[in-house]
Amino acid sequence: MKWIGALLLLSATTWVGFELARKLNDRPKQIRQLKSALQILEAEILYSQAPIIEACYNVSKQLPHPVSWFFKVVSEDLKVKTDSLYEIWKKNIDAFWPLVALGENEKEILRQFGRTLGQHDFVQQQKHIQLALTHLERELEEAQDYQYRYSKMVKSLGFLTGLLVVILLI
Repeated sequence: MKWIGALLLLSATTWVGFELARKLNDRPKQIRQLKSALQILEAEILYSQAPIIEACYNVSKQLPHPVSWFFKVVSEDLKVKTDSLYEIWKKNIDAFWPLVALGENEKEILRQFGRTLGQHDFVQQQKHIQLALTHLERELEEAQDYQYRYSKMVKSLGFLTGLLVVILLI
């Protein structure tokens, strides 16, 4: 019975380590998806001159989940609700955030971008999009550095922590 418990504990801590490593690996990928989303949004707003509702919907069709989900829900909420664009944007960021591996810095970048979305003319809007892309590029570099440094270590620590606890309990 002790051995079954030890194996369960070891597998649980190993799983936690692999889950944390997966989040570290997913973060750069999701930041790249956000950058792509903002570039597509820029093209939709500036060149197609689509309204925000259509632009967000078009972005959602071109990207994989979970980023596409965010833009689709924003588009649907804009069609139905009478809240301001920023309130809808902020509410959906808060709902979207537990589903992704992104950090608080990326959340703040998107919130600040949401404050400016639809508030300015095309030239100013393009500048705000470029600013958000610059900030996301900085976060991408940091996320890749974290991934490179800590991904393997987190996996190993999950297993080794479980092994330590099992040894201490036996």
